[in-house]
Amino acid sequence: MIDYATWCAIHEGVASHLTAPQLAASLDLDVKTVRHWIDRPYAPRARVPRASKLDPYKGRIVGWLDAHPLTAQQVFQRLRDAGYEGGISIVKDYVHKIRPPRREAFLTLAFAPGEVAQVDWGEYGTIAVGNTRRRLSFFVMVLAWSRKLYVEFALSQTMEHFLAAHINAFAALGVPRKVMVDNLRLYVVSCGTGDGFRVLRER
Repeated sequence: MIDYATWCAIHEGVASHLTAPQLAASLDLDVKTVRHWIDRPYAPRARVPRASKLDPYKGRIVGWLDAHPLTAQQVFQRLRDAGYEGGISIVKDYVHKIRPPRREAFLTLAFAPGEVAQVDWGEYGTIAVGNTRRRLSFFVMVLAWSRKLYVEFALSQTMEHFLAAHINAFAALGVPRKVMVDNLRLYVVSCGTGDGFRVLRER
């Protein structure tokens, strides 16, 4: 097999009316090689893939990964137990090649201006009140579109504080169409009968 530069030299020589023996002598090639390539397009010899120590186990690896979310290290350990004598690098490459890409485990939400606010309670340690210490909580409201934030600190997470903080947040940020409650211990729903909010359940 000759390289592309040699093939070009042969064809340039032919274009200059050199004979096969002359080209063979100038390029230090066998004359049969020159004659072989004079009328042929250049085509590198196809590489024959070498057999891998992993080949007999590839079907087994696919089955393992279909059944369990194994890491490449775990696959390698199972292969060793099954008699595999190769290295881990080729295992890692193959697992990366056949494992489907991981999808993001969350949903991206999009909101229009003024459509939604999100609320939550948080805790900020304790604070001295008289001769004792009280847990300090804070109420947070975030407008989903603009990300404007309202924070109000409180000594309790009662329904009274919860509703009062909403009123104060609405006065500061405006009133959105919807309010999303994020994982609160105290869930509330609107009764729709004129009696305000009621407790749905406590977690």
